[in-house]
Amino acid sequence: MQLASSGGRRLRHAALAARKFALETERAVTRKELSASAREAERALQLSPPQRLVLSQLVACWGELDMARLLVWPSNQRLMAATGLSERAVRNAVRALIEHQLVIPKDSPNGKRYAVRDASDAIVDAFGFDLTPLFVRRGEWTAALAAQKHAKAELKRSFDEITICRRAAEEALGALERHHPAVDRSALESRLALLQTRTPKRSGAALPEGLLDAWKEIRQLAEEAFHQAGCGGTECRHIEPEKGSPGESCNKADPLDARAAARGETPARMRLAGLLAEACPVICGWTHPVRDAVDVIAAGRFLRASLGAHPSAWEEAVGEIGAIQAATAVIYVLQLHDDDVASGRNRIRNAGGYFRSIVRLIKEGRLDLQAELLALRRRKMT
Repeated sequence: MQLASSGGRRLRHAALAARKFALETERAVTRKELSASAREAERALQLSPPQRLVLSQLVACWGELDMARLLVWPSNQRLMAATGLSERAVRNAVRALIEHQLVIPKDSPNGKRYAVRDASDAIVDAFGFDLTPLFVRRGEWTAALAAQKHAKAELKRSFDEITICRRAAEEALGALERHHPAVDRSALESRLALLQTRTPKRSGAALPEGLLDAWKEIRQLAEEAFHQAGCGGTECRHIEPEKGSPGESCNKADPLDARAAARGETPARMRLAGLLAEACPVICGWTHPVRDAVDVIAAGRFLRASLGAHPSAWEEAVGEIGAIQAATAVIYVLQLHDDDVASGRNRIRNAGGYFRSIVRLIKEGRLDLQAELLALRRRKMT
């Protein structure tokens, strides 16, 4: 004799793995608790609408029975009537819930779903679906939702940073076009357009790898291009930060020292600290006393930033006229700028660019820095 059967179910690894989940001893589960766990699982696993409908109907069938497993046994016809889905959609949703280890199928000998009752008509077992994993794994849903919230916040911060970099790069290129139209901007503008094409909208999709770093780089290049254009017309290129020790020695000999040594006089470097202190009172803002050439170099390297000059300006000056002359030029220009501001004339609009110009004049021999310092000292003393 053959029993009427609705067909068998294929064995799945997820169904076997879900059997390890069990309720705590004498743990009573209410429908409200099971529904809350189901809602968290829906968001944590990002279930599709049909899967959510079927899961909610399975949870609604839980009768808060005093059993070791959370068993429900609705038929496909009942699920179809409650959800409005087709039979195939219900079967697909159930299969997906099993794969997610939310429910465990418990099939009867003939594939039907029904409750098993004892002589007193009390339900002691059932064939259908076991919702125990859905409730036992509620801690996983909470952790997954927290991770999703953190990832969403990180993505928002990344998009905000990209927006800041984009606006800064566009502003830098716009300022470069307004104030320095002769500077070639085509490469930067092409790169900016390419990045705008690669950047997705704020739709929740993950950013392409390295996109944020690329936006930071284009912002730095654009701002550096505008900065270099306003600092003596240097080329638009990436400038590495300054290197070297404040106590580095000068590689180039000072002609003033050679002439003084030939006449048997005290070298100019030995007298330089006193001359700077008298001609440039602004050096008193330096935190350390200036007693020798090493102190002059350290002061010049530090005070370079007060001029608004880029570290490259210092590197170029050291390479062209030596560290002593470069540091002296920094202090000299800083004093001229301070005097100019105090007088209210404000003729030196770009102290960093003026420093570069002074360095070029010294290199070409068109400006005697020691003579300028002596003249400046005389003006201070009168």
